[in-house]
Amino acid sequence: MPAAYTLPTNLSPTTVANTASLIRIVALSLISGAAIASRLFAVINFESIIHEFDPWFNYRATRVLASKGFYEFWNWFDPTAWYPLGRVVGGTVYPGLMATSGVIYNLLHAINLPVDIRNICVLLAPGFSALTAWATYQFTKEMKDASAGLLAAAFIGIVPGYISRSVAGSYDNEAIAIFLLMFTFFLWIKALKQGSALFGTLAALFYFYMVAAWGGYAFITNMIPIHAFVLLLMGRYSGRLYVAYSSWYAIGTLASMQVPFVGFQPVRTSEHMAALGVFGLLQIVAFAQLVRSHVSSQQFQSIVIAGVVTIGILGALAIVGLTYKGWIAPWTGRFYSLWDTG
Repeated sequence: MPAAYTLPTNLSPTTVANTASLIRIVALSLISGAAIASRLFAVINFESIIHEFDPWFNYRATRVLASKGFYEFWNWFDPTAWYPLGRVVGGTVYPGLMATSGVIYNLLHAINLPVDIRNICVLLAPGFSALTAWATYQFTKEMKDASAGLLAAAFIGIVPGYISRSVAGSYDNEAIAIFLLMFTFFLWIKALKQGSALFGTLAALFYFYMVAAWGGYAFITNMIPIHAFVLLLMGRYSGRLYVAYSSWYAIGTLASMQVPFVGFQPVRTSEHMAALGVFGLLQIVAFAQLVRSHVSSQQFQSIVIAGVVTIGILGALAIVGLTYKGWIAPWTGRFYSLWDTG
C-alpha cells in the first residue's frame, strides 16, 4: 500500500491495514455528512416544505400510497392533474420514488417512529445523496483503488449539478435515481470481473429499480451494451463477459417490462435495440467459440465469415424493416438529450 511518509517498522501489516480501513470509514462518513448537510440549508433557514411543481405531484401521490396502500395508489385516478382530463396515475408515472418513500414510512411506523410522510419526502434526496457517495466510492474502488474512490465520493457529494436536483424538498425522480445509476454500474463491473451470475442478477434487479424510478434508465440501457461491445472489439471476449451480460440483460429486460409505464418499450423502441443487438452478438460469439473447438482453423474461418455476413445483413434489414413498419419506435428526445452536453 503506498504511503505518504515512512511507516514505523514496529507496526504489523495487520495494524496498518486496520488503521487504513478505519481512516477510510471516517473519511467516507465525513463525506456523507457533508453531502447531507450541503442539501439542508432550505430546511434549516425556512421550514420542511416540498417545492417545485413535479415534487408536489410526487408528494401527493406518495401521500395516497402511504394512507391507502399500494393497490389504491396503483389504481388512483387524479381528477386535479392534467385538468380537465384527469390522470390515471398508476399507468403514467415511474413509481419507484413513491414506493421507496412508502417503504421507509411503513418501516418507521413498524418500529413505532411516527414520522410524517411529508418529512420523509423532504429529506429523502439528502439521505440518498449519502448513499450515492458510498456507491460512487464502491464503483471507483472497483475500477482503481480506495483512494480514488474517496476522491470520487467527495466530488459527487458536493458537485453543484447533483446538489441542484437533490436538495431537501426537491422530491423528484433524481432523488434516488443517481444512487441507483452508480450502484448498477458498480454491480455490472463486479459481475464482469468475477463472471458472476449472482452479481449480474443483482445488477438486473437494481436496473429494474432504476427503470421504475426514472426515465433516464436509458443511459444504463445503452452504456452497458457499449461497454460490452467495446470489449468484443478489443478481443477481450470471455466467459465472464458472457455470463455477466446475459444474466443482466435477460433478467433486467423481463423485470423492466413489468413497469406499466414502460411496458413493451424494451423490445419495441430504438433506444433498447443496442442492448438487444449486443445480447444477440454475444450468443453468436459464444456459439462461434464452441464451433471453433470442434473444427479445423480453415473451416472455422469460412464458417465465421459466412455466418457474420449473413446474420449482420439479416439483422440490419430486420431492424430497418421493423422500424419502417412502426413496430420499433424511433429515437426519442430523451435519448438525444443524454448526448447533448452543450
